[in-house]
Amino acid sequence: MLFHNDPLIHTHRRPHPVTEEGTAYLFSNQDLARLIGPLIVEQILAVTVGMMDTMMVSSAGEAATSGVSLVDMISNLIINIFAAVATGGAVVTSHHLGKKDEREARRSAGQLLVITALIAVLIMAFAIVCRRPLMNTLYRGIEEDVMRNALIYLVISALSYPFLAVYNSCAALFRSMGNSRISMQVSIVMNLINVAGNAWFIFGMGWGVAGAALATLISRIVACVVLFVRLHNPRLEVYLERGWIRWDGATIRRILHIGIPNGVENSIFQLGRVLVVSIIATFGTVQIAANAVANNFDGMGVLPGQAMNLAMITVIGQCVGAGDYDQADYYAKKMMKITYLINSLTCAAVILTLPLTLRLYNLSYETLKLSFFLILIHDGFAILMWPSAFTLANVLRASGDVRFPMVVSIASMIIFRIGLSYVIGVGMGLGAIGVWIAMVVDWIARMSCFIGRYMSGKWKTMKV
Repeated sequence: MLFHNDPLIHTHRRPHPVTEEGTAYLFSNQDLARLIGPLIVEQILAVTVGMMDTMMVSSAGEAATSGVSLVDMISNLIINIFAAVATGGAVVTSHHLGKKDEREARRSAGQLLVITALIAVLIMAFAIVCRRPLMNTLYRGIEEDVMRNALIYLVISALSYPFLAVYNSCAALFRSMGNSRISMQVSIVMNLINVAGNAWFIFGMGWGVAGAALATLISRIVACVVLFVRLHNPRLEVYLERGWIRWDGATIRRILHIGIPNGVENSIFQLGRVLVVSIIATFGTVQIAANAVANNFDGMGVLPGQAMNLAMITVIGQCVGAGDYDQADYYAKKMMKITYLINSLTCAAVILTLPLTLRLYNLSYETLKLSFFLILIHDGFAILMWPSAFTLANVLRASGDVRFPMVVSIASMIIFRIGLSYVIGVGMGLGAIGVWIAMVVDWIARMSCFIGRYMSGKWKTMKV
């Protein structure tokens, strides 16, 4: 693993501690800190800016807030498709770097951007052309003013999908080199542009949800261009070579071997969340808005886990690429301990500060009261369960064991997250609170399966 003072260019190796067998650890504590620290900052930015978006849009009323939240659920599904393909590219690239094969790593980088851009353009076109049938199918029965705001937000947001997809892939490639600092820096710029754009378009121009979506579009374009340009630096371990825009079927198949199961898993998971929200949508505008607010705070509580999900791909991927499963075990356990520690602190902090932070929202008392209980359910149980239910699965994915997490996630989503939501939320009349109780049961099922798979060691026998 190579590091240097310039966050972009790797020019020499840092000395690493050695294992009991005398071989060098692939990552020192300093290396892990340099990888994980910026990822946590980046996740904080993503969540806090999402909260600020909701707060700013809330000034346009609960219909606008609800419309944006419904589209955000769809956008999260699409973003997870992009993230899944990027993860496939990052795993393949990390394996090549672990083998010290930088030429093949560069080849996989170019192919990742080719397939990502193609998928994103197709999804953008579908979202724009089929916007009303899509919204009617997923959110049948919502109020007309909510639908109107949602359609405006969806069209403008869809225009940003190709830029967001390329940005995510470029960021994943930098992380595969152990360099998360550059994506953090660009994320800061992107989020500053987004907040400033929201302030101008929403408050200055009075454009409501259209202004919020336009600010997001501009910020994603800028972030995409910056990372894409910087990835052309030939002094990087992995960079875009001349003539990278070509179709290499073998390399793309390797990327999609990881990306498709991960994409199916993430898509079904997010689709399940959309279906769950469609259940909540039948409970009325108050519960829709409360769910949107709670989702913002929930993201803050588990952001260390989200950061560690990304870091796991780089660290475990390079260990597996080097054929050193002892180190893969060592780092998996070490990083899970770190995740539990930081995750517990952030979830506790979110819960303790709720009486103050909820006041920032310009919403009704009933909405904020329900938001409080939903956040309490999520972050209280997340302290004990979330890392094992989500972060541990990335150890499996980084080794090429992608089908097992996919099957577990889909089955758990259908049986518990969706099925129990109907039983508890609708059948027992508990509304959104019942839906979130079903979510906790889903976590228990995931956690049990992933711990069992990891302990079995079957993930060590997979090939990419």
